[in-house]
Amino acid sequence: MHPHMPLIVTLAAALGLALALGFAAARLRLPALVGYLLAGVVIGPYTPGFVADVALATQLAEIGVMLLMFGVGLHFSIDDLLGVRRIAIPGALVQMAVATALGAGLAHAWGWSLGAALVFGLALSVASTVVLLRALEARDALHSHNGRIAVGWLVVEDLAMVLVLVLLPALGGADTAAGGAPLSSELWLTLAQTLLAVAAFVALMLLAGRRLLPWLLWQIARTGSRELFTLCVIAVAVTIAYGASLLFGVSVALGAFFAGLVLRESEFSQRAAEQSLPFRDAFAVLFFVSVGMLFDPQVLLERPLQVLAVAAIIVVGKSIAAASLVLALRYPLNTALMVSVSLAQIGEFSFILAALGTSLGVLPPEGQSLIVAGALLSIAINPLLFSLVEPMRRRIVASSALARRLEQRDDPLAELPMSTDRRYLARQVILVGYGQVGQRLAGALWAHDIPLVVVERQRDKVERLRAEGRAAVFGDAVEPEALVQAHVAEAGLLVLALPESTDMRTIIDHARQLNPAITVIARAPNEEEAQLLRAAGAQHVMHARGALAEAMCAQALALMTK
Repeated sequence: MHPHMPLIVTLAAALGLALALGFAAARLRLPALVGYLLAGVVIGPYTPGFVADVALATQLAEIGVMLLMFGVGLHFSIDDLLGVRRIAIPGALVQMAVATALGAGLAHAWGWSLGAALVFGLALSVASTVVLLRALEARDALHSHNGRIAVGWLVVEDLAMVLVLVLLPALGGADTAAGGAPLSSELWLTLAQTLLAVAAFVALMLLAGRRLLPWLLWQIARTGSRELFTLCVIAVAVTIAYGASLLFGVSVALGAFFAGLVLRESEFSQRAAEQSLPFRDAFAVLFFVSVGMLFDPQVLLERPLQVLAVAAIIVVGKSIAAASLVLALRYPLNTALMVSVSLAQIGEFSFILAALGTSLGVLPPEGQSLIVAGALLSIAINPLLFSLVEPMRRRIVASSALARRLEQRDDPLAELPMSTDRRYLARQVILVGYGQVGQRLAGALWAHDIPLVVVERQRDKVERLRAEGRAAVFGDAVEPEALVQAHVAEAGLLVLALPESTDMRTIIDHARQLNPAITVIARAPNEEEAQLLRAAGAQHVMHARGALAEAMCAQALALMTK
């Protein structure tokens, strides 16, 4: 390395290699961040050849964590967190306890000390907010109901980890105390001090920060200088994060998160998010590269079974625990699947905790490598798990009556509100499926002021329709309950805009049992499927490739405007 420019050399090597390997990963249909992690392994101290400055890379990664958590705060309001508190708080705490017990039990079986086992279990219990946000944004699900639950769940985990990071030095002292006697009084005193410090910081940010930071952003925006505005946003994020750590003992991640949360109150929050995005993306790459530098590939050869056991706890153990908790709290099956997949990885807090535990002598060196190995595997697998959520939900619902009940129970969106106008409850059109074809159909019917009730199994779409004042029901129309909630017994027309003809035949059968006189319009991929739908009772079946939506619209309007 050039002795006079270690920062430039580290940046050039990290960003250049991350670009090359990230591009290669993308071409192989893997997440780009897998390439970033591998770039860190290549320039890390455990592989031959060039070795980047680990200390500098770690500091750059800290900036990445600050900016990333600042972005989380900009997009997540306190109302959102309070709105999901009934599931996020108990769910996160119980799931962390279960995952910690699994990890600690595994470490204890390896002969590790109690302190090392607890640190190891805690590191496996907390998921990566960075990885989750990337996954939700890629699927446009960040602001959906399930997305808010997942993010709120992880925010609670992050808050819990703040306490763990402060308590860890005392835990290390307790673990090495003479005779192994726990220093309970010291632990309780440290816990009380930590809670007071966090409460003081949060109060300061919510009371003073809510007034000062938006005002500061307004003053800078008045100058008309784009670079000054961007500089102000970055300075606020980094300065508050560092100040929170220095004055209150709060992690830089939590400090940056609350800085973003407060700035969200400003009318310039959207502009702040957009102009800080390039910096957040660049430093996020450096964060993942620095994580890869911590990984010793030798652990894969020396401890392959241990690596697989760690990955199993992260991907399988945490997912089962989270899904069970969500169902136990009486939320639908699709929420349980989404939350469980969201938590099936570990990230930034795990690495921070592992590094601190190793420096304090609580966690053995191989523990850090096992944690990073588990992170690499779980992060690489996570996008695949997200892609399997909907097929898995369909398979489970199709094969289990219990799952079908779990899918819709106790959900306010699964039935029309009591205030729904009477015109939507008789002679209305029921549209099943709100995809591209369904949306064009709905638009045409609304344009002619024809009463329409949408039945859709993607909850976020129903949420958006309800917010627009439209009549919509969340549920799978394969289940008669969803059709009943849409008042199919009094409906004038049933329009099926689903791609699966098998589901549509079942829906037609249920609809005709509830309303023998109902008229049915359905789409079909080909003439063979069209014949099956006609045999099932659909009077009008469309399967034109180029003008499917137009043909269905014309037929629906013709029937409803007679």
